[in-house]
Amino acid sequence: MEKHTMLGQNTLRYFSLFILTLQTTLTVLAMRYSRKQTEGGKDLYIGTTLVLVSELIKFMFCLILLLIQKSGSIEQLLKALGSEVIFKPSETAKLAIPSSLYTIQNNLILLALSSLDAATFQVTYQLKILTTAFFSVLLLRKEIKAIQWLALIVLMGGVILVQFSSDGKQKEANVVPTNPHKHLIGMLAVVASSLSSGFAGVYYEKLLKESAQPSVIIRNIQLGIFSIIFGTAGVVINDWDKVSQRGFFDGYTSVVWLVIMLQAMGGLVVAAVIKYADNILKGFATSVSIILSCLCSYVVLHDLNLDLTFVFGTGLVILATFMYGIQSHNSIFNSSNSSNNLIVDKDENEDISRTPYTKVNNDRTYQKLSSTI
Repeated sequence: MEKHTMLGQNTLRYFSLFILTLQTTLTVLAMRYSRKQTEGGKDLYIGTTLVLVSELIKFMFCLILLLIQKSGSIEQLLKALGSEVIFKPSETAKLAIPSSLYTIQNNLILLALSSLDAATFQVTYQLKILTTAFFSVLLLRKEIKAIQWLALIVLMGGVILVQFSSDGKQKEANVVPTNPHKHLIGMLAVVASSLSSGFAGVYYEKLLKESAQPSVIIRNIQLGIFSIIFGTAGVVINDWDKVSQRGFFDGYTSVVWLVIMLQAMGGLVVAAVIKYADNILKGFATSVSIILSCLCSYVVLHDLNLDLTFVFGTGLVILATFMYGIQSHNSIFNSSNSSNNLIVDKDENEDISRTPYTKVNNDRTYQKLSSTI
């Protein structure tokens, strides 16, 4: 009996690895492909509209999950929304800051993938580990272990090498780029999105710890309300002229809709499977995803020229991911009295969609998830 149980757990772990790797790789590659110039000189889709549509679909997913939690009763659904969202404006308003940052982050990721190849983006985006650690120390007074500091130094070294590699390729190229600052713009967008991701995640964790907690799904609905508001503001402020002239869905293709669904369902998929995994497995999935992104960028998208500097820098980033993940794994499972990385949920039957927290080891505790990308 125990043998069958262990076999089932191992199967779920490997399935988790497959889903996490597939989700991360497909999201980055599909988004990069969607941002490359289309054939025939047609205009690309308007990026802010994609962010808004993704948020609308996420919000619908959350409502469906809440309806399922309320046994399909629309009356109970409306009652929960009224009591926990509408009639608690101060609690709902607390989600304005992280939701605005998540919206900015999603737009910055689109900008970055318009300027950088998928491999360079994904390697550089691991800077979110560094920014999350920084804001965790600053806002949550978390203790960073020596091996984690070493991992962060290795991470920085790897990212710098990757950028040197990219800069070297640009200088060696004989073709004059249409936008000589394109790579710099992409790099600044990645750094800014990493800062946004780190601060938003830590702020949200702090909020969950210090506030009276409703359903996790309710928290995500509150988050979704502001995300839709900020997403709409982004469309109106930045691209209203384009939308008026071209239409809201101009440039949308099957690949664009794939990106939208991956963005909308990414958090739900990851949250559903990550409870069977741990930080080491997550680190392995991230590493495999980076390798696959490099291969696909080189073989399929033809926008990456591999050299030793890039390969070595990527290897350092992968190593740093493992080093940081192993220490986090030990901290979570070997320090039962520590609550720094855990969020307790009063309802063990609750589901998660957009939240960066999920169940750990099937217990009624939640561990902060990394970004789905």
